[in-house]
Amino acid sequence: MAANFLIDTGAILALLDRTDRWNKPCILAFQKLRLPALTSEAVLAEVFHLAHRSRTQMETVWKFIRSGAVQLATIENSELSQIQSLMIRYRDTPMDFADATLVFLAQRESLSVILTVDQSEFHTYRVGSKRRFHVLPEQQPR
Repeated sequence: MAANFLIDTGAILALLDRTDRWNKPCILAFQKLRLPALTSEAVLAEVFHLAHRSRTQMETVWKFIRSGAVQLATIENSELSQIQSLMIRYRDTPMDFADATLVFLAQRESLSVILTVDQSEFHTYRVGSKRRFHVLPEQQPR
């Protein structure tokens, strides 16, 4: 099944944590999207790193990932140079490795919708060199 949108670290964590200020906006946006979402190993590494202190949160993350709501994209070794080029291009933003993998996947998989709490970064990044991301959620928490 082909993925329909990208999902970033902060959005995954916000979806799973009722106390996160982004929880409600992310849930509302997520409910309107057609599953599955696409993400990278780098994003999952960040998610699990941030969730590792709580066994309950770790189990919640696993349940979400294994539910089929998220599809894990493979990035080949031969594609790493393209990710490096993105990180160089956006070094002033700066772009971290996980974000670079998502921008790369957007280009490779022809996706432009992303669920993220990193609003300003993904409004700056471009799919290819010109196309803007459709950044969700559109409403930011107060």
